[in-house]
Amino acid sequence: MTDITSEGPSEHRGAPGQPSHAQDAGRRSPNADLIACIELFYFAYRGFTCDPDTILEQYGFGRAHHRVLHFVHRNPGLKVAELLDILQITKQSLARVLKQLVDEGFIIQKAGNEDRRERRLYLSAKGARLTDKLTQIQAKRIEGALAELGQNADTVAKNFLFAMISEKDKHRVESLIRSEHGGLPSPEPDCNPREP
Repeated sequence: MTDITSEGPSEHRGAPGQPSHAQDAGRRSPNADLIACIELFYFAYRGFTCDPDTILEQYGFGRAHHRVLHFVHRNPGLKVAELLDILQITKQSLARVLKQLVDEGFIIQKAGNEDRRERRLYLSAKGARLTDKLTQIQAKRIEGALAELGQNADTVAKNFLFAMISEKDKHRVESLIRSEHGGLPSPEPDCNPREP
């Protein structure tokens, strides 16, 4: 059995007399604090999804079902095309999940008023009850974490999470969240407005 602490193939080792990390001198690896943030992010997400996952399993659902339920609940009458845009998944993936939710009576599809080919999505009473249950569990976890951090923690947390979103998606996400009961905190006023 190979010792995991032994050096690998020669192309990964430095030249004789050079430290083995010489090749990586031009690349900076993240510092320990950033590595800790990566790991904390992983464990936080695991905790955030754990309780809902357990409930969803009872229905034969997964996280994709949860996301569909959540965004349809928050945006009644959402078009299928808009949901695809939010979730950034393939039509095939959404079709499979949506079919199951519709077949089992959690989501209702209706034709659009102007365009009858358009499919608008709504939660049934059954779907709303399940979604509310999942949301309450996750909200309670977030509320507990924010309470431990004190005043203004919610603003700092929202700003941090928003900063993690890729630049190309920020405007769309900001619009979506602002349309849903307040969402992101208002930006600080610009003290030095740019000239037009």
